[in-house]
Amino acid sequence: MIEELYDVRRISDLRDMLAQSCKRFGENSAFLVKENSCYRGISYRAFGTEVSALGTVLISMGLKDGYVAVLSENRYEWCATYLSVANGVGVIVPIDKELPSEEIENLIRRCGAAAIIFSSKYRSLMKKIAGSIPEMRYLIDMELNQDEDGVLSYSCLIEKGRRLLARGDTRFIKSKIDPTELSVLIYTSGTTDLAKGVMLSHRNICTVLTAVCSTVHLDSDDIALSILPLHHTYECALGFLAIIYNGGTIAFCEGLRHIPANLKEVGPTYMVSVPLILDNIYKKINSHINESKILKIKFKTILVISRFLYKVFKVDIRKKVFKSVHDIFGGHIRLIITGAAAVKPEVSRFFRNMGISVLQGYGLTECAPLVTGNRDHAFVDGAVGLPIPGVSVRILEPDSRGIGEILVKGENVMLGYHKNEEATNKVLRDGWLYTGDLGCIDRNGFLYIAGRLKNVIITSNGKNIFPEEVETYLNRSPFVKESLVWGKYDGITGNILVCAQLLPNLDAIAEKLKGISASGQEIMKFMNEAVKNANMNMPIYKHIHQFVVRENEFVKTTTQKIKRYIETPLT
Repeated sequence: MIEELYDVRRISDLRDMLAQSCKRFGENSAFLVKENSCYRGISYRAFGTEVSALGTVLISMGLKDGYVAVLSENRYEWCATYLSVANGVGVIVPIDKELPSEEIENLIRRCGAAAIIFSSKYRSLMKKIAGSIPEMRYLIDMELNQDEDGVLSYSCLIEKGRRLLARGDTRFIKSKIDPTELSVLIYTSGTTDLAKGVMLSHRNICTVLTAVCSTVHLDSDDIALSILPLHHTYECALGFLAIIYNGGTIAFCEGLRHIPANLKEVGPTYMVSVPLILDNIYKKINSHINESKILKIKFKTILVISRFLYKVFKVDIRKKVFKSVHDIFGGHIRLIITGAAAVKPEVSRFFRNMGISVLQGYGLTECAPLVTGNRDHAFVDGAVGLPIPGVSVRILEPDSRGIGEILVKGENVMLGYHKNEEATNKVLRDGWLYTGDLGCIDRNGFLYIAGRLKNVIITSNGKNIFPEEVETYLNRSPFVKESLVWGKYDGITGNILVCAQLLPNLDAIAEKLKGISASGQEIMKFMNEAVKNANMNMPIYKHIHQFVVRENEFVKTTTQKIKRYIETPLT
């Protein structure tokens, strides 16, 4: 398939990218920050200066070439921290704010972060953690007006950095960046034993940025509403860095329940989303249409006419005739990129027929994160698109249907897993990344996802849940001998439910009952308690919703591993 690509400017690294954008778009608003119910613009020039100031003061604090973690909700200071550290200080480590405190502590300890920059919500937790981590030297609060009780003020550091710059301190500005070295460390999961730190370089990330922008049009007129967590590489690359590259403007959602209000306030032209949000809007609109036969006929008639006018005469009346739908998104939306989970083909077609392009992609953190994506002028609903320019995709040992493991090669592929050579060697072989995902490629080069070799459960809103992680918490109970976790689709709610099979430890239960044989009701009581305790230690989206108690041992391999493909119920 031959497709004309958009022209993109070359960037050597993220610092070069930011410098070019500040020069090109200087007084344009890079961010819209909400203060006292009003939005204040922060220009590219001001953003670039703050990044340099923060980077300069962090180097003056002895953090050069060290690890700096960032933990907060989506906000301007998160973005400034990310680029300050990555663009000359050391290695930035974004932490998932939804993880339990013990997992946050574990990740900070494992990466050896010497400083962490956080929002005030996490101040007490950070002070508690810092005392048990010898490497941790600095706690920096994004919201403090002045230093307080061992915690440094972000704003005070910025002012100190400005003074250093004014006195001619060029250590940050002139620091050398090797685009092939580790600059961003992202943990794929928070579980103590299973979390892998994905090592990404400037080259990995810049490869994705320029490739995506050559296939999907973004420019300085675009306004993005950042909804998904910035620690997620999909949002970071496509909802933050790609906007900065193109000179657009970023505003931040204040939380899921604020999405409708924020959409109206900001009026975005572009957003990165998960299928669940689009599915909910799609269902509400269809439900309203189906309330009346007359309304249904009217809607279909307008749909046919508007499609005909646009396709034949290039006359676009969709925004006007479907104004009520556009108004849901703030009135100006033109492009939504979705990933993390599959969007239904009928949903993407529905919105496209109304003048809102919904493009689905496929990626993973190990690929910074994009591998394939549907494009402005080359898309197939139901597919996850074509390989992004410069990236190769092939199917390993395809079966009769063409389905096999997806392998990826390109400069987007990670450096490896942090301090985990064994795990790295399992997935990086002969220049190819073995993704563990199953898929097939059609005659036109479009990739379709068929399933996962990995056991990851993907929720309706794009969250990844590793069954082994949930099992670790279940198996902590002395009354659970073994467990098996899987995801089940709930046809009523449209959500993915986390389910479990539990094999009770009857000996431990009998001992607890002082030798009395446990009845079925008593065993169920112990299992209920085990599930309750596991849920208490996990984010809500990982909670177990249903479980069954087994009477027999699981079927296992010779190495005593449960045969998941046999024991997992068909759902």
